[in-house]
Amino acid sequence: MEQKQAQQQKPSTARRQTRAGHAIPGAWATVLQQMLDRLSAQPYLWALLRRIVEHGFRGERQVIARELAPWRDPGRRMFLDLGCGTGEFAPCFPAGHYVGIDLSPAYLRFAQRSQLRQFVAASGAALVLADRRFDAALVLGVLHHLTDPVARATLVELHRVLRPGATLLVMEDIPPPDRWNIAGHAMHWLDRGGNIRDDVAYRTLFHPEFTVIRAYTMRSGICDYGVYVLRRNDE
Repeated sequence: MEQKQAQQQKPSTARRQTRAGHAIPGAWATVLQQMLDRLSAQPYLWALLRRIVEHGFRGERQVIARELAPWRDPGRRMFLDLGCGTGEFAPCFPAGHYVGIDLSPAYLRFAQRSQLRQFVAASGAALVLADRRFDAALVLGVLHHLTDPVARATLVELHRVLRPGATLLVMEDIPPPDRWNIAGHAMHWLDRGGNIRDDVAYRTLFHPEFTVIRAYTMRSGICDYGVYVLRRNDE
């Protein structure tokens, strides 16, 4: 996803293999990763690439509208977008009732130039936000960039800033289930996150702060995501 929280693990330079079974020599792996790193350092270009391969993020926008319904009661709920990157999903939420968090100053500057929303530079593991401020939160393509200890600390912080009974919507990259989705396999292989987990690992990660209400998969363009709708557990 967009340039997200820290603690990323770079792919090995050894020969790697896509889920479709194609081996990729280490030299090419290094070159491709360096190209991706340079591209992701340019907010406009990175946002444009993701918009193209994910068909305008229609899949994510539909999930946000369905699960969080931000416009159901405008002005009555506060929303947190953790790992907001370039602010791609800020327009999904009412202005004045949205806060975007990201570690990258360059991405936040880009977001502030294009969106009339509040953006804050902070780590998910140390949110500079008041307790129980938000009614719902979006975490899209973030956790697979984080090691288990950092991801756990981030979920503890989310629990702190969310109100009792609040909804947490998590969408995370997963390997394409369709073996013939070659472009999707390539994009998944190039993804800069080093901690992609399976369903059991994610459910374990969420406990005990959150309860999974429902979980499913969806495709956005060539990219596949695991979707988790969580409820904040009371203390």
